[in-house]
Amino acid sequence: MTINTDDASAPKVIGQKVMRPRQQVEDTIREAILSGELKSGELLPPEAELARQFNVSRTTLREALRVLTSQHLITKVPGARGGNFVQSVDYQSIGAAVIGAVDNLMALGNIEFDEVADVRQQLEVPSVRLAAAQRSDEQLAELTKIVERQKTASVDDPEVADLDRQFHTLIAIASGNRVLAALVAALHHATEPVHYLDLSPEVGRKTVKQHQAILRSIAEGDGDAGEKAIVEHLTYLRKHIAAGSTS
Repeated sequence: MTINTDDASAPKVIGQKVMRPRQQVEDTIREAILSGELKSGELLPPEAELARQFNVSRTTLREALRVLTSQHLITKVPGARGGNFVQSVDYQSIGAAVIGAVDNLMALGNIEFDEVADVRQQLEVPSVRLAAAQRSDEQLAELTKIVERQKTASVDDPEVADLDRQFHTLIAIASGNRVLAALVAALHHATEPVHYLDLSPEVGRKTVKQHQAILRSIAEGDGDAGEKAIVEHLTYLRKHIAAGSTS
């Protein structure tokens, strides 16, 4: 009889990672919120009671609640009638959570700008394609208004950053996919060009022309042209960001 010894020396995996008390509290409450067990606007039990239920210290509990607050899952209301309330969880909560996580990881150097910009580009291509097919007349009118304002804005206008954010976010919203819209908005926040670019008048003019090309493709319902225009736009910005960071 032949005995298969290929796996004889490999230990059987029966254990699971043991979570720290704070993480266990955080994960349990998060799961209860996302599953709907805890409803939007519901008041959590008092901190002393929660600490007793989880058998942890008040300090550990508060650390977990702080994390959940930063993720926009709960909000703390002060006062006699206050406490920790479950926040409304919708598609925008995804974006808020992603913004916080990406910002922290970039600040710590655990992920690079190019990695985030890469994912943003991969998401904005289907965003523009879907917008070309599904945008409403109202959304097209709003996009047109944004681009018209960009055409007259100088590069040092404090509105420049917000107009750019509005343009890309509205395209994502016009895609009709709320999750896609939340992720595009979050990654645009993390890679906001005006925070990294030496925004010269020439770069500003070129950027607006690229926005016009994207807008035209959406107005004409041309997804192929939209993809070409958005890739050209984001590639142009990344090249100038890279050039600026090495100068």
